[in-house]
Order: sequence, then C-alpha cells, then structure tokens
Amino acid sequence: MQDTLREDDIVRLHDDVYLVSGSNTNWVIVKDGDDATLIDTGYPGDHGRLLASLAAVGVDPGGVRAVLITHAHNDHLGAAERLRSAHGTPVLMHEEEVPHARREFLHQVSVGQVLAQAWRPGVLPWAVHALRAGGTAHVPVTGPRPFPAPGALDLPGAPVPVHTPGHTLGHSAYHLPGSGILVSGDALVTAHPTTRTTGPQLLPGMFHTDRDRALASLSVLEGVHADVLLPGHGPVHHGSVKAAVAQARERAGG
Repeated sequence: MQDTLREDDIVRLHDDVYLVSGSNTNWVIVKDGDDATLIDTGYPGDHGRLLASLAAVGVDPGGVRAVLITHAHNDHLGAAERLRSAHGTPVLMHEEEVPHARREFLHQVSVGQVLAQAWRPGVLPWAVHALRAGGTAHVPVTGPRPFPAPGALDLPGAPVPVHTPGHTLGHSAYHLPGSGILVSGDALVTAHPTTRTTGPQLLPGMFHTDRDRALASLSVLEGVHADVLLPGHGPVHHGSVKAAVAQARERAGG
C-alpha cells in the first residue's frame, strides 16, 4: 500500500483532534502537546500511512501514549502490534474484545459471505482492496489490555469508552467530551465502498457479528452529547449524534 497521504486525507477538528482517511478506513489522532492518543490503526498495509499521519501532525510514534481499539477487525487493528512491539505502546480495548485481538477467535466477515454478496455494486472492488491491504492477514496483538477502570481514560483527550456491542461483542466507541466529538468506529458510519448510501448508517448486515445488537447499540450512542461524529468509514458528520442515530435507525428499518 502507498505510504503517502493527500492533504485532504487529514481533517483537523476541535483543538488537536484529527480524522485521518487511510485506505477505506479511518483512524483518529488526539494530540496534547507532544503526546497523543491514537484511536484505531487501519489495515496492516496502512502502517506507512499511519506513521505519515503522525508525522504530519507533529507526533513521534513514541509519543503515542496508547492505542485505543474500537474493535479487532483487521482494518482497525492492523498496525497496533507494530506500534506496541516497536515502542511499547499499550493497546487498550473493552474486555470482551481482548481475546478477539489476541485471535483466540475471529468474528470477521468470511470470504464465503463476501462472495455471496459479490453481485452487489462495490463489493468485489472492496474485497480486492481488502485482500491487498491485509484484510485476511494474521495480525494478533500480544498483550492487549482492557480499560483500567470505568469512565474517562487518563490519556490525551480524556476519551470515555462507550460499549456498543453488535458489530463485534466488545466494540467500543469513544466520546471526547471536551471537544464534543464521538468516535463511533463501526457502530455508526457515514459511508462504505460496498453501499451507495451516504450519511449516518449501519454497515451492511454481513459485517456484523450480531446485527440486532448493533441496531440496539444505536440507543447507547443516542445518549452521547456530541455534535461531531468521526466514523470508522466515511467522512466527518456535523450535527447531533441523536439526529444521526435517528437517520441510521430509519435506514436500517429499526
């Protein structure tokens, strides 16, 4: 995968919060001086882009205080182990996602499920890209850690984990209360290469471990007071999370 980023691949938001568009997946950098919190890491093949994005906002990889994982799919977990092994960076997530990150099991869309949907526009190009980017690579994290305590984490941005199971059992969004931002991971997205729908939405059903729980978790997000949504896939969404949830729920038929 290419290591270069275009100027518009990095969007600066409130204070020092940045949404970075990797190859079909986003990650978020939350700066505090020379330190940062990194939320997700893209595909394994996005490692070069990830390092380039840190450099672009003035963060040394060793200054990443922790990597927060929304969920342990390869397109979000991809570079986490490389950061951990090179810099000792803690990799944190919900306790139910820890064994998933260790690859004691894998709750991820299968090749067979993708092929069954190959007739849909966008599915085959996305699948080819995912394979090239390391979507089926074996990238376990050694020593992933659960959040140390409930509530805000002692990290740049003071992120508050929000457990939103369904996409995976331990999926977590992250609320940045001081910035009015919700990092929603794959619990609520604004676009995806396998769908022509734009704006707040659930991912297509094949991507969820439990779609009914994913739909139910929208109610959890509905209670988060934020007016900027940073999704795992798609562009920034400006507007209340409550309204975004209502739009996603209507589109999902829930």
